[in-house]
Amino acid sequence: MMPDDTESTRPRRSLLFTPANRPTAFTKALASGADIVCLDLEDAVPPDQKAAARAPAINFLMQSDADGPQHALRINAVNSHVGLEDLTAVLRAAPRHGMILLPKVSEAAELHLVDTLLSEVRSSLELGALIETLDGLENVAAIAQATPRLKLMVFGAVDFSAELGTDNADAPLAYARGKVIHAAKRAGIDVMDVPSLNFSDLDGIGQAARHAQHLGFTGKAAIHPTGVDEINTAFTPSAEEIEQAKRVIAAYEASPNGLAVLDGRLVEAPVVKAMQRRLAIAASHAQNEADPDA
Repeated sequence: MMPDDTESTRPRRSLLFTPANRPTAFTKALASGADIVCLDLEDAVPPDQKAAARAPAINFLMQSDADGPQHALRINAVNSHVGLEDLTAVLRAAPRHGMILLPKVSEAAELHLVDTLLSEVRSSLELGALIETLDGLENVAAIAQATPRLKLMVFGAVDFSAELGTDNADAPLAYARGKVIHAAKRAGIDVMDVPSLNFSDLDGIGQAARHAQHLGFTGKAAIHPTGVDEINTAFTPSAEEIEQAKRVIAAYEASPNGLAVLDGRLVEAPVVKAMQRRLAIAASHAQNEADPDA
């Protein structure tokens, strides 16, 4: 069972990671304004607490619906025993909405397996994949197109730079970021940049988010609610961009043959699709501002 259209068209500007062993933080995370709130069963939870954190995390995933922030869960790697226990718990619950974020994805076969198992239990969960290993980058094109369930890839710069043997900095990771973005755009899925680790530096988060947007990322992850507004602003169209999108769509719709020229530039279907996406993101942002509990 594939995700429904409502799930697939959700804006994905921001993803807030929240430790799965801190249930008292779940409500605050949902009120942060993040498009996706992702409980983390992997890096954020010590090994001796993973089993206890699993049930509240699955319950959180079961509460996801078509409205408000999307609920997500980062399980442990599916090639580990604890990751298989996480996945088994998800399969038993078979949530209808939400997303599973798979860490350290190294090849498309991992997504094929999870997709098949979710289909067997008739779950319409979406999938996200973290690209944070050398093998994952090598196989990123195949990973991005592994299954229609895959709606999001996230570049994990911290683990990747450690494996590459470089600093976690823009210059040494430029090739990796570009390759992940290219694969995601080619597959037609969203792609997010790594969280900024200094979560108290709001100016720095905003600058990093704007830089990511200029590179072609469609969103950015966060590790603390304070940075979500900066990220959403960076990935939300401005008033001028909204007006331009409306003009492009109007010119295309007025054309009798599927082609239009606006301000001396050719307007074709792919451009119109991008403009429609821009307006959808802007509308969602406006709705969240009007109703913070939406």
